[in-house]
Amino acid sequence: MNTPFDFKDADQSNLVYVRPVDVAELPDEVRDEVGDTKTIYAVHRADGERLALVKDRKLAFMLARQNDFAPVTVH
Repeated sequence: MNTPFDFKDADQSNLVYVRPVDVAELPDEVRDEVGDTKTIYAVHRADGERLALVKDRKLAFMLARQNDFAPVTVH
């Protein structure tokens, strides 16, 4: 894919990052809500701000797209 991108306008981008999160690393109150799940997914802005935590990758991408963001995976 050859899509031009102007990096000087990156802070204005609608790009968000989806990454897996180990539930064990989250605060107790979040772990209590998650239950037995070992991994959930976070949606972050380019500046690192966490926008959401969701139960699976597919839902993270759906949520981002419904809010006019362009999700990409982070490893």
